[in-house]
Amino acid sequence: MLDVFSGRRAGCALIAALTLWACDSNPGVTPGVVDGEVFIGAGDIAYCGGPGDDETAIVIDSLLRLYPDASVFAAGDNVYPTGSAQDYANCYQPTWGRFKSRTWAVIGNHDYDLGNADATFDYFGARVGPRGLGYYSFDLGDWHVLMLNSNETFVSAAAGSPQEQWLRADLAANSKACIIAVFHHPLFSSCSASEAERNDCAFVEPFVRPVWNALHEYGAEVVVNGHRHWYERFALLDPAGTRDPVGGMRQFIVGTGGRSVGTPSEVHPMSELQNDSRNAFGVLKLILKERSYSWEFVPIRGRTFRDSGGGMCTVP
Repeated sequence: MLDVFSGRRAGCALIAALTLWACDSNPGVTPGVVDGEVFIGAGDIAYCGGPGDDETAIVIDSLLRLYPDASVFAAGDNVYPTGSAQDYANCYQPTWGRFKSRTWAVIGNHDYDLGNADATFDYFGARVGPRGLGYYSFDLGDWHVLMLNSNETFVSAAAGSPQEQWLRADLAANSKACIIAVFHHPLFSSCSASEAERNDCAFVEPFVRPVWNALHEYGAEVVVNGHRHWYERFALLDPAGTRDPVGGMRQFIVGTGGRSVGTPSEVHPMSELQNDSRNAFGVLKLILKERSYSWEFVPIRGRTFRDSGGGMCTVP
């Protein structure tokens, strides 16, 4: 897999109606005309106690003006504080709710804070998978998309579990050359300041390793997670965390949907780029092409942090 990327970039198009800068990752491509499917989103999103989700929703509005056929993903912890029906009605619906008909969602740990994720299943319906399971797949252009449930207390992803068996069967039946997976908990992560103070840096969430094993075995390209309240991009890795430039997967952490701001203090050795608390909120824009992909982190208005690049699919 060949990847090219840059940390910050200029050359953006001004959306005057929204006074927001929104960039296309591919110079020379006319906005609104793109060779591929556009997939936009983040995790850790809506909270009535702050403006972050309003601001990231404005970013998505601007991108949808450029890419009116784009799909949106919600990468878990979709609404705070407890993922209740009231939280969805009062906090999520007024902001990201306007993208509901085009949103594909997964479930985060806070969506289970009431002991179940019933309100999330009620709100998203089929767009968050079968009730009680929360994992499903679909095709988006030339890509196969897997939306998984990484909340092991409620729906296991361990080797041999129903979800892991389903995942392997789904991957075996897939006819698309390129594969992306979205689930809430990252396998690899840098460490927050509070964790460092406790000497409790959780660099790895091992309960999702069986998912990585299956995805890597079947040649997946991209993994998107939330959970950490920052943006982070990793090198192409195998499930052991070893660089694998030929068959490795690129993991993005995009816990920047609006809830709160965090800053990595102890950086994972395979992490290539992280934002900080001054530039945390924003969304990831993916363009999924026939045998390649590009990415761009698009921040909220007034922030300067950007990340963009691209890679190829592991096509036989």
